[in-house]
Amino acid sequence: MNKYLCIHGHFYQPPRENPWTEEYGKEESAAPFFNWNERIYQECYKPNTEAVIVDNTGKILKRVNNYEYLNFNFGPTLLDWMQKKHPDTLQKIIDADRASVKTRGHGNAIAQVYNHVIMPLANKRDKITQVKWGTKDFVSRFGRKPEGIWLAETACNNATLDVLIEEEIRYVILDPSQASKIRKTGSSAREGVSDGTIDTKRPYRYFSKSGTGFVDVFFYDGGLSRRLAFDDIVYDSVKLMSAIDETFPADYGKDGLVSLAVDGETFGHHKHFTERTIAYLLSEYAGTKGYETVNFAEYLSKHEPEYEVLLNEGPSGEGTSWSCVHGVSRWKEDCGCNTGGLPGWNQKWRKHLRDALNLLNGKLGLFFEIEGKKYLNDVWEARNDYIDIILNPGDDTVLNSFIEKHSRMKLNSGEALVVLYLLEMQKYAMLMFTSCGWFFSDIAGLESRKILEYAKRAVEIAEKISGLDFDEEFLEILSFAKSNKTEYGTGKDIYLRLGNKTDD
Repeated sequence: MNKYLCIHGHFYQPPRENPWTEEYGKEESAAPFFNWNERIYQECYKPNTEAVIVDNTGKILKRVNNYEYLNFNFGPTLLDWMQKKHPDTLQKIIDADRASVKTRGHGNAIAQVYNHVIMPLANKRDKITQVKWGTKDFVSRFGRKPEGIWLAETACNNATLDVLIEEEIRYVILDPSQASKIRKTGSSAREGVSDGTIDTKRPYRYFSKSGTGFVDVFFYDGGLSRRLAFDDIVYDSVKLMSAIDETFPADYGKDGLVSLAVDGETFGHHKHFTERTIAYLLSEYAGTKGYETVNFAEYLSKHEPEYEVLLNEGPSGEGTSWSCVHGVSRWKEDCGCNTGGLPGWNQKWRKHLRDALNLLNGKLGLFFEIEGKKYLNDVWEARNDYIDIILNPGDDTVLNSFIEKHSRMKLNSGEALVVLYLLEMQKYAMLMFTSCGWFFSDIAGLESRKILEYAKRAVEIAEKISGLDFDEEFLEILSFAKSNKTEYGTGKDIYLRLGNKTDD
């Protein structure tokens, strides 16, 4: 019996750039730092590239790049910010992944759906673009194809996994509560595990309903992961190792993997200086306790799944997640999950925000199809490839290659500009579904206002091209989304106060 250990860190911040200037503004709540990206960078992302191991006197014995030991993902929009502001640290993260490929045969880094949308609530076209953009962003930075992908909030249903299969993703990481039934491959008898009793020490295989392929699934240890995130065991390597060991029965009788998954910001931001705990645990201590530290792809290469799994699809088949006990309701209605707020507050605004953005997305999508077909062979294939231009701003070679590949005819400069505006409109139509806009307690919060900014920018572009009014019905629905802070009024009031209509 061999024992393995894998800790996954989900490193992510929502996109925060101003859609009119593409600059990151000052956020007072992040003081003494300029904004939240900068604060968390200094407390977490950077320290994890140089975590120290010290002796009892405080003398530094060793510096560890934790990304060489963690299985991890970074949000693409966060890496874009890091590339602009802290390229040296980004390079250390990339170098750590390359080192893991060299030593393990498989990289520690995995991709993430592009801007953290709740995949089960997205239409299929948006699901596909989110995966394609996320994987292309990954390839552009890490120089290899990702084997796994992180789903925002681990939100998942069958339709989501089917898209991952189509896009040739090898594995995904889910919460144990998201499994419904399992069976040993070749057996007809299924065992119910929706009560959280699934054995998380082995991988599972999910087959698409169409029978066209499969994706493998790791279910992390839910109880231990919650302790890592919310208890104090992460401050002490001995305590953490003891908690890990307690999950491994002495009579398990076969190879097994103890896997944990938490927000990467736990290590240094939520729990100050705990990047040191992880450094010592993974680089030194776990090995002395009989554990081999691995990444998920490495483990999968040695342990092909022997069991198949069916998903728990949640209420109405809309999916499940790791942060809402009601499935994915947190991102579409007042389900009771929130981050606090004052007595008497509610989140009824979530439904109206979701409904308004769904309506707007439909209108923008139809306009994109009608107008885009004047210039493009396949507007949705062009959108999927637009990430190449996003990743290479100002590169005329990439732009010309894109236009040549996707245009129906030779475009003049004015026509090419219209195409770029249409694709920018679609970029913001994607960004306006960033999950953080629904996660917190009020529509007047920073994250909700940000996704409304993206919606407003998309509307402005559409109106500039068409001369039509795109937000009348949208605003009518938003007027029902009432802030708990009476001074902010409704979602409509908040939207109208954001930014300015621009002459680009």
